[in-house]
Amino acid sequence: MTEAILLVGGKGTRLRPLTVNTPKPMVPAAGVPFLTHQLARAKAAGVEHIVLATSYLAEVFEPHFGDGSDLGLSLEYVTEEEPLGTGGAIRNVASRLHSGPDEPVLIFNGDILTGLDIRALVATHADSGADVSLHLTRVEDPRAFGLVPTDETGRVTAFLEKPQTPEEIVTDQINAGAYVFRRSVIDSIPTGRPVSVERETFPELLASGAHLQGMVDSTYWLDLGTPQAFVRGSADLVLGRAPSPAVPGRCGDRLVLPSARVAPDAKLTGGTVVGANATVGEGARVTGSTLLAGAVVEPGAVITDSLVGAGARIGARSVLTGAVIGDGAQVGPDNELRDGIRIWCNAHLPAGSVRFSSDQ
Repeated sequence: MTEAILLVGGKGTRLRPLTVNTPKPMVPAAGVPFLTHQLARAKAAGVEHIVLATSYLAEVFEPHFGDGSDLGLSLEYVTEEEPLGTGGAIRNVASRLHSGPDEPVLIFNGDILTGLDIRALVATHADSGADVSLHLTRVEDPRAFGLVPTDETGRVTAFLEKPQTPEEIVTDQINAGAYVFRRSVIDSIPTGRPVSVERETFPELLASGAHLQGMVDSTYWLDLGTPQAFVRGSADLVLGRAPSPAVPGRCGDRLVLPSARVAPDAKLTGGTVVGANATVGEGARVTGSTLLAGAVVEPGAVITDSLVGAGARIGARSVLTGAVIGDGAQVGPDNELRDGIRIWCNAHLPAGSVRFSSDQ
């Protein structure tokens, strides 16, 4: 097993304003772009060659990662001119693959943080002789996901999109966003138009009698599609709950990058990250939050489960709980922002102007 495709073309709409200036896989989690964690875990599992399927802000990826040699990988980049969906994106990069028709190709969604045993998924694929093997995980409430029931041998029997009634929920197994494809299956995906592997490719393969194998791995798994999930994922990486060889420091209660400045009496807990050149002032308390590069937290501010964008400033004594502050935004002193409120990039809130919560 030597090569993989990483699907990193999404616009990250649910993550705005974090993704206004930065594609979702490049938003920092635990001190480095989230994509770094995925690349490092693939490398640790024996992957050598990875093709990145890019689209939104595609120009950002290659200047950062280059040819991949710093990570011990060979990286290539293919950009979609028009959105092609998951299946279309996979097919669009097929010409860059080196695998033969019957060899395995790993495929990862670019917004999933997981402790998946990648080698075990590849072994399951080989042992079962499957055309496609899927990582499945179990969730308490599967209504927001596609269900994937399997038989007693692990063979997939159906794909059920986002069931709502109790009768429709026949399993708690969901598609966890990592696959092994037989190379010839990739080459069979239609070209030149959008294709969804979840809604088109997988159901059609099943209907044609192809062998789709599921492997349930219920270790750590988190879809980083929302700001709240992204903040939680970053904290879990710092705390060591989510595994990654790319965390730039020891796992613990906090991660402070070397160029950051933190006042001696400031309190950082819960997997908090203080990014490069960020500043935390006297008496500030930051819990389970991420402060991106150059962010400033003034004295006495209290920040919980929030993300503060690059170059943003949080005024003295302001309180943030579950908030997202866009790049360059200025939150004046004595504001209170709660419950999912999002402040857009470069916005300016005067002192004491906001004392309410919002989920807009």
